[in-house]
Amino acid sequence: MATQFFKKLRPAAALFSSPRRTKTTTAQYVASRARDPTFEKLMERYKNLLRVISIQDLILASNSSPPAVSLDFISRLSQRIHLNRGAAVFLRRYPHIFHIFNHPDKLQPFCALTPAALQIFRHESEAIEKSLPLAITRLVKILSMSLTKKLPLRAIFKVWRELGLPDDFEESIISRNPEVFSLEDGNEINTHYLVLNDSDEFRDCLVPAVENWRMTECCREECSVDRTELQYSFKQGFPPGMRLGKNFKAKVKEWQRFPYIGPYEEMTAKENRSKNGVMRMEKRAVGVVHEFLSLTVEKMVEVEKISHFRQWFGIELNVRDLFLDHPGMFYLSTKGKVHSVFLREAYTRGCLIAPNSVYEARRKLLGLVALGRRGLDRSWSVDENEEKRNV
Repeated sequence: MATQFFKKLRPAAALFSSPRRTKTTTAQYVASRARDPTFEKLMERYKNLLRVISIQDLILASNSSPPAVSLDFISRLSQRIHLNRGAAVFLRRYPHIFHIFNHPDKLQPFCALTPAALQIFRHESEAIEKSLPLAITRLVKILSMSLTKKLPLRAIFKVWRELGLPDDFEESIISRNPEVFSLEDGNEINTHYLVLNDSDEFRDCLVPAVENWRMTECCREECSVDRTELQYSFKQGFPPGMRLGKNFKAKVKEWQRFPYIGPYEEMTAKENRSKNGVMRMEKRAVGVVHEFLSLTVEKMVEVEKISHFRQWFGIELNVRDLFLDHPGMFYLSTKGKVHSVFLREAYTRGCLIAPNSVYEARRKLLGLVALGRRGLDRSWSVDENEEKRNV
């Protein structure tokens, strides 16, 4: 489903949409999507990981040594972090990550990170530092997809972690590369834009990730896609159990063949509202969000975050509906009160096919989240129960 305007053009705009779609509202469309148990299980862990990271950031931002914050401070932010059962209950659920102790001077319970969690944080920081050149390239690519080659700085702040940028990227990347990036004041107070000054040295890098798959498929003897279709095709992998009728398969085949303007190509004119024009508009939008997800560290992002780029990328469609319309390429999860989208082709059995060092560090933290309270020895449990009575 696109906007209200595009509903009238639905046969063209939804040429590739799910064959089961009969609902009219986005909420109903989301509810009727084909579920993928592997991604649902992964997102069940991710929703708790996001809360863990929020608390970790609070602890690391403290000035104490070692970093620690009071349990009362975290409790006051429980609603914002979505700790429905309270901070203490959540923290005790992950003793491999958080350590609750009675502060000797403040005489109240405090929370710090365990040595294991601190080590994972250091590994992630080191991985980000070593991959700075790659982070710069990602930023250049994101800006290159913008119609004006600039983006609101607040939009970049929304996805700095997803792009593998250091938390001081304004200084470590933007300020140190003035020949590539610059900041421009906006019309509103405290509004700034990140501008791409020169991308000539990155010109060879401005190749969509999907081209790698097309090249690999073309060279394979047992190519699964007709070589005449590969020029404009995307890799497809539908959720298990999703019914694919003849009519739907025919529409997929037609959509795969349809030409479109790539995410790094210049748009010379606005598409008309004919059937072909709407299809080109939709397929370009699919190409842009596919490339955006390919540039993220974990090949996933919250839908709300990517929506901040919609206008700047020239996408006139509802991005959430765009993901739902293409279940062979994207998987939309609603776990944790947020809608998150995964790039299906990047995953197998819940893990990245081609992991990077930043992802691997974050995966270790996810492992501690999955571990929960398991692996604690008896003596530790006795000490921890005694501590509970004192808190």
